[in-house]
Amino acid sequence: MSDVVARILPLFYRIIPTVVDEGPSGTATRNYVARDSDGGRWFVKAYPASADLDAERQALELGQFARLGGIPVPPVRPTLDGDLIAVDGELTVSVAAYVENAETAEGVLFGGRWAAVGETVGRLHRTLARHPSGPPRRVPAREVCDVKRARQRLERLLASYTKRPPTSKFADWARERAAQRLDALPTVAAMLEGLPASLTVQTVHGDLASPNVLLRGEHVAALIDFRPPIHRSPVWELGRIVLDPRTVLAQPDWPTGLASAIAAYQAANPALPTEELLAVPRVAAGYLACSVYPLSEPLDAPEAVTSELEAYGRNRQAAMVELRKRLTEAEEVLHDLLH
Repeated sequence: MSDVVARILPLFYRIIPTVVDEGPSGTATRNYVARDSDGGRWFVKAYPASADLDAERQALELGQFARLGGIPVPPVRPTLDGDLIAVDGELTVSVAAYVENAETAEGVLFGGRWAAVGETVGRLHRTLARHPSGPPRRVPAREVCDVKRARQRLERLLASYTKRPPTSKFADWARERAAQRLDALPTVAAMLEGLPASLTVQTVHGDLASPNVLLRGEHVAALIDFRPPIHRSPVWELGRIVLDPRTVLAQPDWPTGLASAIAAYQAANPALPTEELLAVPRVAAGYLACSVYPLSEPLDAPEAVTSELEAYGRNRQAAMVELRKRLTEAEEVLHDLLH
């Protein structure tokens, strides 16, 4: 495949590659890193044949909209025809500047990185609030953390496991966790009663997970892999990144770090009400408790079940327990800071 990428780059982009290597793996894409004749490097994303290219273009456009607002997003290189995606008979790709000397935020939020991430996400949400897809609006909190929908998804998952009994240790573990999670939903619902009656939704990044936040030292080097414009809770998105399971488990002082991140977020995006920012740990805990990922993977995508995914699934479960155990502590730290 690298040779096909090497052929496409000069044809569609006037990039003369001297070498094309496999890049970091994507969820649904194959990625490559190309070095050109001037020494520059380019990140090449190759889409599967089943990809919705209109949606992929919208995702790239959203990232470039954020970039115009001063958010660190790698510039996408258009084709010679001005398209953001090159479609060839053998391959469909997009090309962006490669982010040098950066690491993902997976489990490595510490020190000044907490505030750097909070400030960047605050500026991102302030910028995306002006996106043409529509202004922020308020919705009932139950739409953000939908326990009823979670119950339906968990019941369907357990029914599927009944029809197709587990055939691996991880699948058996996933089925047991799904049953436990279903039994715990009344407790989760009671926890979520502490949320404000309504929460803001607006255009957000859409996939602001730790692998999509690149750090360089104590600064955010780039946000990558936007999804097409969708209105979701900025509190949900903020909690998803600053309370990533790997961070919660790796950083015992995460309540203090969380406070630092949220204070920086508030300074960058003061339009979001304080009562919503106080709800970040509760929304994050509710999100983990209502999710079926990766418990559904042994059935939905058995080829994706790797030792890394198994470890992540177990860490995610442990982080959910940790979040709920220290929820009051985290909220008290936030309350003292924001009031």
